[in-house]
Amino acid sequence: MTTIETSAETLIARPKRADARRNYAKVLAAAREAFAEGGESTSLEEIARRAGVGIGTLYRHFPNRQALLEALYVEEVGEVCRSASELGDGDPWEALNTWFERFIAYLATKRALAHELLDYLDKDAELFKVCRASLWESGGPLLERAQEDGVVSKDVDFGEVMQMVMGIGKIPTNDPAQTDRILRVALDGLRYQPEQ
Repeated sequence: MTTIETSAETLIARPKRADARRNYAKVLAAAREAFAEGGESTSLEEIARRAGVGIGTLYRHFPNRQALLEALYVEEVGEVCRSASELGDGDPWEALNTWFERFIAYLATKRALAHELLDYLDKDAELFKVCRASLWESGGPLLERAQEDGVVSKDVDFGEVMQMVMGIGKIPTNDPAQTDRILRVALDGLRYQPEQ
């Protein structure tokens, strides 16, 4: 786990007891699924029902909707960041591609969460800054490794690639396969081409 990822995760207090950790994880999993399906109209009662816990248990972990949204947002970022370290020893080109595939999947969830979080927080809030830095710290080394391996052009930086991928993630489509295809084409454009 990276230093910045640890900082992102410490923004959210996690339970210490095993049963409380299980309930916490069940609520987050149910919230992820419910928000993906119902967006902002999803009620906390519906999330508790899906998680198989009482509303009191949900409120013990998340005293309000904002706390749940923030915890889920940090959890989503944490998963993307952890995936970078899991991919670190593999083929550099495949690792980079797989990480950006996971990042695109995260963007779909992020859109719903960030939109609602902006009702509570400023876009420059500490939560967003720390999460953004955590993503950069996690994904940047994958691009550097692919460049060092000679499979990605050295004339791009991570910020440029992130902007490109985030733009792809914003393309309105109901077909995830189309987004995947566009991502493939864009990432293939990063490949190193020796001068003729």
